[in-house]
Amino acid sequence: MAATLADLGDDLANRRPDLPGANSAYVIVTHCLGVMEFWGGHVIADRAITRDRDAEFVAHGPVADLISRVRVQRTRLDADLASYDGAAPPRGSLDGRRREGDEEFTRTQGGVLMHIYEELAQHRGHLDLTADLVRKEHP
Repeated sequence: MAATLADLGDDLANRRPDLPGANSAYVIVTHCLGVMEFWGGHVIADRAITRDRDAEFVAHGPVADLISRVRVQRTRLDADLASYDGAAPPRGSLDGRRREGDEEFTRTQGGVLMHIYEELAQHRGHLDLTADLVRKEHP
């Protein structure tokens, strides 16, 4: 994701494709950082976090700053998983943030980690499509 952001540069990374409800590459990666922070930091590791999910979808800024945040969050996820036990229940609660379908993967830390992977893989695809579209729209 960091390589895609760097390749796009500040202008294209902050552009939304000309599609209803589309997000910019910057938004997609910012949201992925929130996913890692909430599900890894809070739910698996029970680390106190601050996340403004709504703000993730209007985020914009310099690519270099976001790439730096990607590196920090990746290191933080490693630390959050230091005492990971795939069969154990998550340490953090969902504090009323449970959505329909969450119960399937929130029984174990392993389920939550698979959810993180699922979300990051899905959004990686979104990022690639977004990059292709904005490059085509703004050659």
